[in-house]
Amino acid sequence: MKRSIFLLAIALCLSSLSMAVTPVVKQNQVQQHKRIVNGITSGELTRYEVRQLEAQQHNINKTKRIAKADGVVTKKERSIIYAKQKKANRNIYFKKHNNRNRK
Repeated sequence: MKRSIFLLAIALCLSSLSMAVTPVVKQNQVQQHKRIVNGITSGELTRYEVRQLEAQQHNINKTKRIAKADGVVTKKERSIIYAKQKKANRNIYFKKHNNRNRK
């Protein structure tokens, strides 16, 4: 009985460590969303650029859902999510600074 409780506790700890990526990923996406909204209000982003950036955010959310579907986010899945977020950050920066303004 004690052994099964101990093994269950270890399993819960390991699963929580693998899911620990989600607060950082969520914080990154919140920041990205704020930057997109800032670009909309300042007129730095066109409607087409906003659609592209929102589609990219949707793709990241889909990847997160798929990664968390089995209850464990592996190191490879985590690195894929981080890479997509890094690419999204670059795209937001370049689209905000390409001298195309909303009319």
